[in-house]
Amino acid sequence: MEQTILWADDEMDLLKPHLLFLNEKGYKVITANNGQDAIDLLKKNDVDIVLLDENMPGISGLETLSKMKNLYPEIPVVMITKSEEESIMEDAIGSKIADYLIKPVNPKQILLAIKKNLDNKRLISEKTNVGYQQDFRNIGMSLNDRLDVTEWKELYKRIVYWELEIEKNEDKSMMEILKSQRMEANAQFCKFIEKNYLSWVNGTSDDIPLMSHKLMKDKILPALEKENCAFVLLIDNLRYDQWKTIQPIISQYYKVEEDEQFFGILPTATQYARNAIFSGLMPSEIAKRHPKLWVDDEEEGGKNLHEEELFAEQLKRLGKNIKFSYNKITNIAAGKNLVDNLPNLLQNKLNIIVYNFVDMLSHARTEMEIIRELAEDEAAYRSVTKTWFEHSPLLDIIKYLSEKNIKVIITTDHGTVHVTEATKIIGNRDTNSNLRYKTGKALEYNKKEVFEIKNPQDAFLPKQHISSLYIFAKENKFFAYPNNYNHYVNYYKNTFQHGGVSLEEIIIPIITLSSKA
Repeated sequence: MEQTILWADDEMDLLKPHLLFLNEKGYKVITANNGQDAIDLLKKNDVDIVLLDENMPGISGLETLSKMKNLYPEIPVVMITKSEEESIMEDAIGSKIADYLIKPVNPKQILLAIKKNLDNKRLISEKTNVGYQQDFRNIGMSLNDRLDVTEWKELYKRIVYWELEIEKNEDKSMMEILKSQRMEANAQFCKFIEKNYLSWVNGTSDDIPLMSHKLMKDKILPALEKENCAFVLLIDNLRYDQWKTIQPIISQYYKVEEDEQFFGILPTATQYARNAIFSGLMPSEIAKRHPKLWVDDEEEGGKNLHEEELFAEQLKRLGKNIKFSYNKITNIAAGKNLVDNLPNLLQNKLNIIVYNFVDMLSHARTEMEIIRELAEDEAAYRSVTKTWFEHSPLLDIIKYLSEKNIKVIITTDHGTVHVTEATKIIGNRDTNSNLRYKTGKALEYNKKEVFEIKNPQDAFLPKQHISSLYIFAKENKFFAYPNNYNHYVNYYKNTFQHGGVSLEEIIIPIITLSSKA
């Protein structure tokens, strides 16, 4: 399709070689000798881009620019001027110009400015698709290898990278291929977990990843030893792709020192994973050492009400005499109150903030139709997370800490996976309600579709009955009971769940930030 350029300059006679050059390149160029004529032509023609001289008779280029933007705010305008005065440049940039060129300009400069603004998305889209096509084969070959812990983390990073890049494109033809490859990767990753998980938690493997129960002792506390004051922000349910979505916002205030990942323990559920982080213990060890601070699945009451006490016990066990604070934020009012209280927290060596929004988003998406519509797929789920973060007290906290030159570590307890396929299970009334893992006795299920741990003690999981076992849904599956099966499946299909085995739930971010201030 031919693209139309409006070029306004009071010296158009001197620019005929430029016009011929653009015509040869397939552009239609209409011209004006002053600002008012340019505005009139813009109203009458379907213009793709404007080239605007800053110094013309009548209304100035900047006044013309202002009027054009009022009429058509989305149209790209390239300002061309003889002046190199900084104030003119700032005025033009403040008026949201697309580019700024200093006379004399040659035809190739003009062509570059046009392509950058009109063909930018197409060129980037084509390059992204070609780049993924080239890497597609490499990722596929990697999946046939015996990947170790580090290689799995790197492969997952690559998949997330391409997903976010392709998502930006108008041409999303490669997205279905990427989704298929991610499903294949998840299938292989589940086999990797089934083969290695028990040896990791029992310390009998030569390739043990950093896991939830070792996060504080081996990663966070050593990183903060030399700091007078530091903050740990644990954003519940934060997947690695969601971190990459909010990273550009945070990067305005903080430099990323380390962009790392660790492995969440099973079940990848708050009760187990987050208690493990704060206690420095596996779940059965918490239940044994601190029975008053652990609540089993089948018991009533909150399952994460003692994180502060568990962390204090971990510090005592490690011989760390650290003054710390703990705050859990579950609504915007609590977040705003914490922002107001930040100056009082700077006297502590360590401040822990647990922020629950992303977890609430995943649950709300399951239960509320309007949230389902706002976050209907992976891309929309990330977009809602980004929008929340941009307007949340959490960003205000990060801005404040940056101004005070405070080190920050961002992490999470587990991720979530987009479930699309049901697997049948039968259990008694004591079976827990989580859709991605089940624990109980006399469970009936398809063994091929689950990761089964017959003896919970082997995985340091509490054993509620003599015959209790744990099973975990793999890949994109969720558990459904045969009773009222179709209704159950339709209600939970295409929701985001956690507790099972997938790349998204297990490989999660641990990010170290230093202030740009």
